[in-house]
Amino acid sequence: MADKTLFEKICAKEIPASLVHEDEQCVAFHDISPQAPLHILIVPRKPITRIGLAEAGDESVLGHLLLTAADVARRQGVADSGYRLVINNGRDGGEAVPHLHVHLLGGRTLDWPPG
Repeated sequence: MADKTLFEKICAKEIPASLVHEDEQCVAFHDISPQAPLHILIVPRKPITRIGLAEAGDESVLGHLLLTAADVARRQGVADSGYRLVINNGRDGGEAVPHLHVHLLGGRTLDWPPG
């Protein structure tokens, strides 16, 4: 059996995190190295390595991640002013943890293009 990813350990509460949301499909918590005043990660409990490796059977959890991100944005007070959702895929895409996750960034004006 492969070692658990950092995010699997957070989902299993083996590592503490500042949770803002938790349900049967995902958890959301503050990033420990925030890139904006609000930087929350929404992580599926199912260990999908990256969005590029998601399968048709993952549609429900993928949709749930996006709906959860919108709900968390509302509860964190950035829905009206605006926010950005980011999913990194692969090394060149900025992926640091091999476990799909959505970055919710807000609390300031976010420039475009981002990179």
